[in-house]
Amino acid sequence: MATTTAPWGAIKPTALLVLADGTVIEGAGLGAAGRAVGEVCFNTALTGYQEILTDPSYTGQIVTFTFPHIGNVGANEEDVEDLVPAARTGAVGAVFRASVTEPSNYRSADHLDAWLKRRGVVAMSGIDTRALTALVREKGAQNAVIAHDPEGRFDVEALKAEARDWPGLVGMDLAAGVSCGQSTPWSETPWVWNEGYGAGAAGEPAMHIVAVDYGTKRNILRLLAGLGARVTVVPATASADDILALSPDGVFLSNGPGDPAATAAYAVPVIRALLEADVPLFGICLGHQLLALALGGRTVKMHQGHHGANHPVKDFTTGKVEIVSMNHGFAVDADSLPAGVEQTHVSLFDGSNCGIALAGRPVFSVQHHPEASPGPQDSHYLFRRFANLIRARKGEPALAER
Repeated sequence: MATTTAPWGAIKPTALLVLADGTVIEGAGLGAAGRAVGEVCFNTALTGYQEILTDPSYTGQIVTFTFPHIGNVGANEEDVEDLVPAARTGAVGAVFRASVTEPSNYRSADHLDAWLKRRGVVAMSGIDTRALTALVREKGAQNAVIAHDPEGRFDVEALKAEARDWPGLVGMDLAAGVSCGQSTPWSETPWVWNEGYGAGAAGEPAMHIVAVDYGTKRNILRLLAGLGARVTVVPATASADDILALSPDGVFLSNGPGDPAATAAYAVPVIRALLEADVPLFGICLGHQLLALALGGRTVKMHQGHHGANHPVKDFTTGKVEIVSMNHGFAVDADSLPAGVEQTHVSLFDGSNCGIALAGRPVFSVQHHPEASPGPQDSHYLFRRFANLIRARKGEPALAER
């Protein structure tokens, strides 16, 4: 048990981060007042804090940013990634090193503090994020409560008990709670410099892609639409009959939060039925893990997870190394993959699995986020690879993957 005092020397802290082991970290509160319980992880990205905080895959987590200056470019509604913002999906808490300054960017529409308040995200600044990151690296992701009271009034013992009693993400299905409520079309295409997001591809759609929303990010859907596809988003709990009734040319399995083994209870039977129907499949993050489970593999909880925009991943199909964006606390156990399932990508940080493909079938998935543009477009070819599997089925010429 330990207590750390904020390095900025505040007389009275207005925020606390209380870990399940009894560690209490003091800081300056911002964002929403109140408290939130979740798993503490750290993200090493230098940019994209708003996209990170609104990624539904972070639901149930408190994100510590290792980059010290967060909030400098403000906030806007264009960079929100969750599909159902009213549901307040994404990170429940955020931890920063430095105080949030006034924004300085032509796209800024609001101060980060005000934006965090509107979204209900409890945040704090002024703590030694390097020390917290080192703690997570040493001990693994930590269950914790983050609390913000402008008057600095805290029941520390109650917060310790809440952090200690929270069951953690293992065994927790969160996908259904962040998914869309009903089938809906999507037409917005990727952002273009000085023009914003497109209204949709012109002309007849080249293909119909059904995206299963386990907590999808908007930019994934934009890139699918940017292929010239008609995109229909369906809830995480949609049945195989529901999906096949839409006559898809291909099905996309999205990212999302929680333990894939728990989500598998309703997702895996659907994916297996889609495999039996011989529909081209492409999965990202949780979708990758669920596909692996449907094919007979298993998933494991990682020590600290992968969260950042600077992760090197090798694609064995091309021999190239990509710099990718990662956000996952569970991983596919490569040793559990059955015969006929090939490992296509691997992390060069720790050797963990980052991609699979079903031999001889139009089915593949990746653990990383190719839509997040850290390279900035190192992994965009994966969307064209999916399109080419569909185009081959339709007897149409392939797109250039690079």
